[in-house]
Amino acid sequence: MAALRALLRVRTVAGGWRGAGGRQTIIRSQSEFTSLEEKPQFPGASADFVDSLEFIQPNVISGIPIYRVMDRQGQIINPSEDPKIPKEKVLKFYHTMTLLNTMDRILYESQRQGRISFYMTNYGEEGTHVGSAAALNDTDLVFGQYREAGVLMYRGYPLDLFMAQCYGNASDPGKGKQMPVHYGCKDLNFVTISSPLATQIPQAVGAAYSFKRENADRAVICYFGEGAASEGDAHAAFNFSATLECPVLFFCRNNGYAISTPTSEQYRGDGIAARGPGYGIMSIRVDGNDVFAVYNATKEARRRAVAENQPFLIEAMTYRIGHHSTSDDSSAYRSVDEVNYWDKQDHPISRLRHYMLHKGWWDEEQEKIWRKKSRKMVMEAFEEAERKHKPKVEHMFSDVYSEMPAQLRKQEESLMKHLKLYGEHYPLDSYEK
Repeated sequence: MAALRALLRVRTVAGGWRGAGGRQTIIRSQSEFTSLEEKPQFPGASADFVDSLEFIQPNVISGIPIYRVMDRQGQIINPSEDPKIPKEKVLKFYHTMTLLNTMDRILYESQRQGRISFYMTNYGEEGTHVGSAAALNDTDLVFGQYREAGVLMYRGYPLDLFMAQCYGNASDPGKGKQMPVHYGCKDLNFVTISSPLATQIPQAVGAAYSFKRENADRAVICYFGEGAASEGDAHAAFNFSATLECPVLFFCRNNGYAISTPTSEQYRGDGIAARGPGYGIMSIRVDGNDVFAVYNATKEARRRAVAENQPFLIEAMTYRIGHHSTSDDSSAYRSVDEVNYWDKQDHPISRLRHYMLHKGWWDEEQEKIWRKKSRKMVMEAFEEAERKHKPKVEHMFSDVYSEMPAQLRKQEESLMKHLKLYGEHYPLDSYEK
């Protein structure tokens, strides 16, 4: 009752209402204002009242604009948006993008020849990798999906470790326990890739929240495709990141297909960037085939995410030129002409090469020399990976528990007895002793 009395107001002689604290509030009669003048007090949204019935229409005709810096011929459109990146850094962009492309071609053929079990190429999406990676600090944490090898390569991950991981040999930091292309590197702040779709998105938010609490001057970037954005994990991550005010960059590669499902069958709204405002997230859509547009957007988003402790959503519009993976045949759901357009007319590598040619930083002779050199580098790492042994058989039981449980130890002993009796039936010579 005491609490209730504290909330009660006593009518004053002057016609107002006096609260329990003694402050007088003047109340007007209903006839003194209309509903349009009244401000809503609902805690769940900020808006004004209206007196006409109208549903909000999704804006899917004109859509959110796509930010770009270069046209398809590599010409800067608006000089004020030119990042003015030094020649040496632009050359690093180009070398990384083309080296990744060469590695993809060799490892894809390797899988087709039965030398490795699985592979996923990055054809057509190299600009999203390199432009974003270059805009980050080395201490920023990366959560990839499975098509961000260029980010790791830009940070200095060597070719021999890419090959070791895909071959699962003794040099693989993961000791052959992951599928190919599931890279990771603690030293380069790149979290090991996990197969289940979209699980990295809420994990990235948790990491960003910890950086915020530590006041660490670090950001987290989380990559995913537009297909992964349909997972419930994406919703949870977006909502948590906004309400907890986390310095995280959600980087969506919208490449047109979720394996075989085209975007026209994935959603009815205006892509992924349109979802950001609904969660209270700053959002932008960029031309993912324009490495400078990706760079500018990521750099500014990263700066503001750390300075303001808030999430940002970047939707990079691009195209997956290759098959989804070596388990896929994309000719079953898209035409050769469609793929050829993006490969020949709007490729991120070609666009950057045009820019470099205009600047006088590159020519056909340099192109020939670099292509030959980069292929040699990849082939040397490839051949070395093939020569190496597989990890020790004992590693099958390690790196899960700090102390091996009795049941697991029993399984290991059982395997070793089996191999001692029937080892000649297994290729044990290909494993480290």
